[in-house]
Amino acid sequence: MKLKQLESYLGSLEQFSTPKIELEQYPTGAHIASRMLYTAENSFEDVNSKVVADFGCGCGTLGLAAGLLGAESVIGLDIDAVSLEIAYANADELELDMDFIQCDISNLKWRGQIVETVVMNPPFGTRRKGADMDFLSSAMKVASQAVYSLHKTTTREHVKRAALRDYNARSAEVICELRYDVPQLYKFHKKKEVDIAVDLWRFVPQRKQERAL
Repeated sequence: MKLKQLESYLGSLEQFSTPKIELEQYPTGAHIASRMLYTAENSFEDVNSKVVADFGCGCGTLGLAAGLLGAESVIGLDIDAVSLEIAYANADELELDMDFIQCDISNLKWRGQIVETVVMNPPFGTRRKGADMDFLSSAMKVASQAVYSLHKTTTREHVKRAALRDYNARSAEVICELRYDVPQLYKFHKKKEVDIAVDLWRFVPQRKQERAL
């Protein structure tokens, strides 16, 4: 599938109608989501025929992008039941099979590397400090091949240091810097739209035998 076609499919998806600020719910735009998953597949072969999990899936944009690119199976995880209902409807609209689990990512009970790739647009941690790193920590425990994640560019050094030192990353690489369009969703937003510089990261987890050495 070509990039423009993928972006077009994702652009048709339903997004949050009443987002919850306490969960830092912001829609993952079709522009960023399409490039994130297209890069994961065409540069690294981390999507097609792989088991992919979308952490904090919201309305399902990243997970459904993985499905459109041929993932063997996709699991969307989110704490918010309303978001999961929208994601389910989006999957139905695209005629894609995607499994959904309602859970708190920071207290995920999965054990071992049971998926190959995790994709996520975690909370930036502006409402609850460290929320983004909780997501990354959980993802690195369950992915065997790669974790793709968006983080504010201003946190680049912190993210890299934590991934390599604390989360058993074999490598942590910024694939590209993107502009994240944050629309005026909440009352405290003064501007119609704000651009935030974000990094698209690819983390490679250590394999089990490497951890044991």
